[in-house]
Amino acid sequence: MNIFTNLLSQPAQPKPEKQQRRGIEIKSAREIEIMRQSAKIVATVLKEISELVQPGMTTADLDAYAEKRIREMDATPSFKGYHGFPASICSSINHEVVHGIPSPKKVIRAGDVLKVDTGAYYQGFHGDSCITIAVGNVTTEAARLIKIAEESLYKGIEQVKAGVHLTEIAGAIEDHVKANGFTVVEQFTGHGVGRNLHEEPAVFNYRTREIPNVKLRSGMTLAIEPILNAGSKNTRILADRWTAVTVDNALSAQFEHTVLVTDSGYEILTDRTHL
Repeated sequence: MNIFTNLLSQPAQPKPEKQQRRGIEIKSAREIEIMRQSAKIVATVLKEISELVQPGMTTADLDAYAEKRIREMDATPSFKGYHGFPASICSSINHEVVHGIPSPKKVIRAGDVLKVDTGAYYQGFHGDSCITIAVGNVTTEAARLIKIAEESLYKGIEQVKAGVHLTEIAGAIEDHVKANGFTVVEQFTGHGVGRNLHEEPAVFNYRTREIPNVKLRSGMTLAIEPILNAGSKNTRILADRWTAVTVDNALSAQFEHTVLVTDSGYEILTDRTHL
């Protein structure tokens, strides 16, 4: 993102202002319960958006809906106002990779690959999640990209367990992406999440010496979020200073969950399947 000096080690979402990084935090049982609620709010909003989006709507329509629903559930939008970000969701279409700004001029069309990312701040803790939506009938390539992006997220999540190192998450994601002929965007990473929307550690989606030598501990909460491109892994930032796009106009897809590390494995806090 343009607001960071080192894109390679920064999260894929706008970073909160006026909050200090506190290192890696282990959440208490009480804090985890609050995060279950903030994450449920996010999951609910994303599920509802996935069901209501249709050609002819604008991304501003989705943003207004998301903010209304987040506030109705006694939370506040995590993204709105962070470093001046003007909206409650990031809405990125087709070759837009992340941080697309909702606009009444951005009309959603049949065949679009639409990424919707949002967060909710509830009783002092954030939830964070992203989905990619196939709007109407998309191309075979687009459908496959979306499928592999979601699978890659779960490949990473499946590695999560107390005692596992972050490198194992990164490797599982990277291997699945490469095996299916797509590329991992390296300019943005996942992150810890909790009191701050973005906390330590950075959660990489590919193998690199920059991955912190962190062993997962029960009570850690991570936002895991692989971003895949159909072409080059490289991105550039548009003149709005937020929207990242693929350099070759290839399609991009992203999925993200807030995940709790447990002794026996993991709990997906932003799970939408049981709402």
